[in-house]
Amino acid sequence: MAKVVFATVGTTQFDGLVDALLSDEVLALLAEHGYTELRLQVGHGNEPSIPASPPLKVKWYRFKDGLSADMAESALLISHAGAGSILEGLRLGKLLLVVVNDQLMHNHQQELAHALAEQRHLVSTTPGQLRGELQRLLERPPALLPYPEADPTLFPRFLTGVLGLV
Repeated sequence: MAKVVFATVGTTQFDGLVDALLSDEVLALLAEHGYTELRLQVGHGNEPSIPASPPLKVKWYRFKDGLSADMAESALLISHAGAGSILEGLRLGKLLLVVVNDQLMHNHQQELAHALAEQRHLVSTTPGQLRGELQRLLERPPALLPYPEADPTLFPRFLTGVLGLV
């Protein structure tokens, strides 16, 4: 049975994440921990340079109509710090490693990733620290807390109160 790592950069270009994932060290680490496939969604980034004989199967694509199936099939989800990707991973209850693009100026995504990491819902890192953080995550998985379910009544109740409706 396949043990899949799925990595997404969303609609952006995040070659630093893709390159870090395709390094010989990271691929070997994933294979050492029993992963059999790495699926990459690379968005608008450069075409990935896949090693000639990787220790696990590597597949990539730019975009699909939805990423839900790939996320659901993964044993480990590695994501850029986009809110949509993070929330979808959290809702699925996946082991989630969020990689912040530390090359961006005024990066609000960094704030989201760090806040959720502090609340112990996910692990956050940067491309330069990916290998070390991934090794810690795989060898000593942290006790992550499930993300709370959304309350669809919260906004209507708030709005009702603000407008003074009964």
